[in-house]
Amino acid sequence: MSRRRRATKRETPPDPVYQSVTLAKFINKLMQDGKKSTARRIVYRALEKFASRIKTENPLEAFEQAIENSKPALEVKTRRIGGANYQVPVEIPTDRRVAMAMVWIITHARAKPGRATEEALASELVDCFNNQGTTIKKKDDTHRMAEANKAFAHYKW
Repeated sequence: MSRRRRATKRETPPDPVYQSVTLAKFINKLMQDGKKSTARRIVYRALEKFASRIKTENPLEAFEQAIENSKPALEVKTRRIGGANYQVPVEIPTDRRVAMAMVWIITHARAKPGRATEEALASELVDCFNNQGTTIKKKDDTHRMAEANKAFAHYKW
């Protein structure tokens, strides 16, 4: 019997406006210095702008589609075997896929110079919804790297 305590996943309560756990996690990832109300305001305004740009009545479905479009399926992990390092392609677990997509969207939105965060976030979500932009390029690069190293897939552990 193992003496080690296993980490347990905490349940994230849904956000108050849309009752979505995914959106609540997105707000938590965007939050800085514990300012959740500021993060919520930014996300909700960005969702309104995003919904008006793509002309949809349900911004939550469009948001989830943008996240779905930017989720990676494979990544490479470095594995040391016999003194050599190999980039081994590995399938990503579902919860990590979503987390990576959210972090990429937020990072690329923050990297846009001279724009308010909500404006940059809305434009990044529009790009993800339309399968274009920097986040989708990052996903494609990750997949391309995994595809290029699929010869080392037998080193998977």
